[in-house]
Amino acid sequence: MEPLRLLSVDPSDRGSQRCRLGPAMMSALGVHLGSPLLVSVSGGSCLCTAWPRADLAEGFLQMDLKCFSPSLLSELPSHLSLDPAQLTPVICSKLKGVRITVIVQSVDFRKRTPHRLVHELVKDTLKGVCVHDGFLINLEDFDTEIKYVVIESISPESDSAGFITSKTAVEIAGVQTLRHYRSQLQDRHTVQLGGLEEVSASLREMLKLPLLYPSTLSSLGVSCPRGVLLVGPPGVGKTLLVRQVVGEVGASLVVVRGPEVVGARPGESEETLRAVFERARSAADEGPCVLFLDELDSLCPRRTSSSAPENRLVAQLLTLMDGMNQSDRFLIVGATNRPNSLDPALRRPGRFDREIIIGAPTLQQRKAILSVLCERMPVCPSVNQTALAQTTTGYVGADLSALCREAAMHAIREDSKCSGEQLVSMKHFHEALKSVRPSCLRSSMGRTELSPVTWEQIGGLDDVKLKLRQSIEWPMAHPEAFVRLGLCQPRGVLLYGPPGCAKTTLVKAAATSSNCAFLSVSGADLYSPYVGDSEKALAQLFHQARACAPSILFLDEIDSLIGSRSHSQTPNSVQTRLLSVLLNEMDGIGLKTHERRGTEKILQAEGVEESHTPEQLDCQEVCNKDVMVVAATNRPDCLDSALLRPGRLDHIIYVPPPDHEARLAVLKVCTKRMPVGADVRLEDLAAKTELFSGADLENLCKEAALLALLDGNMEASDIKHTHFLRSLSKMSSSLTAQQIHKYETPPR
Repeated sequence: MEPLRLLSVDPSDRGSQRCRLGPAMMSALGVHLGSPLLVSVSGGSCLCTAWPRADLAEGFLQMDLKCFSPSLLSELPSHLSLDPAQLTPVICSKLKGVRITVIVQSVDFRKRTPHRLVHELVKDTLKGVCVHDGFLINLEDFDTEIKYVVIESISPESDSAGFITSKTAVEIAGVQTLRHYRSQLQDRHTVQLGGLEEVSASLREMLKLPLLYPSTLSSLGVSCPRGVLLVGPPGVGKTLLVRQVVGEVGASLVVVRGPEVVGARPGESEETLRAVFERARSAADEGPCVLFLDELDSLCPRRTSSSAPENRLVAQLLTLMDGMNQSDRFLIVGATNRPNSLDPALRRPGRFDREIIIGAPTLQQRKAILSVLCERMPVCPSVNQTALAQTTTGYVGADLSALCREAAMHAIREDSKCSGEQLVSMKHFHEALKSVRPSCLRSSMGRTELSPVTWEQIGGLDDVKLKLRQSIEWPMAHPEAFVRLGLCQPRGVLLYGPPGCAKTTLVKAAATSSNCAFLSVSGADLYSPYVGDSEKALAQLFHQARACAPSILFLDEIDSLIGSRSHSQTPNSVQTRLLSVLLNEMDGIGLKTHERRGTEKILQAEGVEESHTPEQLDCQEVCNKDVMVVAATNRPDCLDSALLRPGRLDHIIYVPPPDHEARLAVLKVCTKRMPVGADVRLEDLAAKTELFSGADLENLCKEAALLALLDGNMEASDIKHTHFLRSLSKMSSSLTAQQIHKYETPPR
């Protein structure tokens, strides 16, 4: 059958619930005059009764939107082409009862009109109408204050549609204004959130109690909570969470961002804030309402001693919150990523009664977020979401959304080059990971673009590699084994040894293999001419490292950064104060409130079971809670003894100069990409390079290559053994036996 073209309804059919079809189409569908018909269009459905067209023309459809799904309230279908399969005959039996919500135009009509009168008006206007469960009934043609009726449920419950007669019992569940109902519909169409189930349950209950059950709290002699403060880093989903929960609760939302309130004229900001509260009160008259103050720290910063305009604005907000009474059926929700910048007077019971912390997502939460994001994408079945969640340490919800978007863009670019449908595969995510970095590290002081280094690129040092893997890789790769044996991840590792023995390269290889965030800091980053700035910078560095934990914080040449208190000439020097900060941060007495990972379960929703076993949570804690401090030095005797104790730098690893076998392995690695002649004997070179460090051996190979270019007049094709010998004759080892003997004594 040919498709039907949807035309606008005939004026004479308005309010009649009729659907005009051609006679042949009615016969093909098996419907008679007045038979109920469910028409499915893009975005919703409409229930109407079949009638033939006056001109008996085929190929056209005209329908009156008398009974339709709520999604069609804002956007009505027009100029559509419908397939006949979208028209479905339904059976509408006589209904015993129907439960409805009445939608009226104004608040005055809802308050002043008796419930009995509304019931009579609605029952009279619904007589003879075919209704569908969950649909809207349009009553605007009756020219009354009652505009719509929402069918909440019908009886018998086995039917999805039915016919209302004079004997049908009509129960009114509630009366709402049209503006409140439209705001509810708008809040329902929110993006699904992943990984925030616990905090969502807590916020939902916090909103439901005062908004939907105020009399219950009053009967207990308890005042309604007035405010909730959401605290979390940027991009974690605070605003989306509020919109989603408000839509689930069925309240209207009034959104105000801090900068929108601030005005230029004296008193203008306070006037705007008073108008915002009046708007929330008027919206609360129509139904439950939530006033959402986004970016609260810009609206109410900490007050100073001066008479700044911000002080008056904070005082005005405090006055307005204190002036709320039981009749004000609205709740205030604030959101900030800088809780310490807020005025302390706001953060007390009676104003913001509860603070909900939403930290950076944990491994399980990142996996849940990725599963939600990938539902709307054509993702290849080979995409491993668990592996992606492990790789995206420190990513918040906005970062993961950007990652999926970038992966889809890579797939589109490939699709433009080849024909056929392109699925988003694992390689597209790997490409996206190169350009999308965690937002917590974008302004980080110690952020380092780490070039990948593999263990195979480091010759020798097998014992050192094993110890580093035990300290860094094993807790992240096998957390269940650590939990089973009651082990915790080491706090820190110290690599010490003579210069040029690959201490820094070993740390880079460990960071590459463990797939965790890598931060590196030097004295130039920390030291400042202002008192206290260096300590603040080090504390901020640890804060950023904890935000993207598990992470490695690399302190190269730690002896020049920190030093020792016993060797210090001045007891209150910058190095001494930095050492004190480092010791406190490594002890990890406790996280600051805004540094919490994931979402602490503040209350458990009734009937919700825990989705993770304690063992899984313990393993996740082993993986996520700590920052691994890796330090390197060639002067271990200059370090403070308090830093070298277990619990801070747990593992102290000596990186020795290469022995004969290690030197041979280093030479093989260094000459792997060089065109070495057949006469080159690396074993002989390894025997002749006693006391050479790894850096010395690398320099030896570079000098030999330069000599080959010099002899061949820039046209040399390979490097001879004589070039290595000549290079060796010009060099001497950078190490001495006395130096090595000094390093062989452990620092503790």
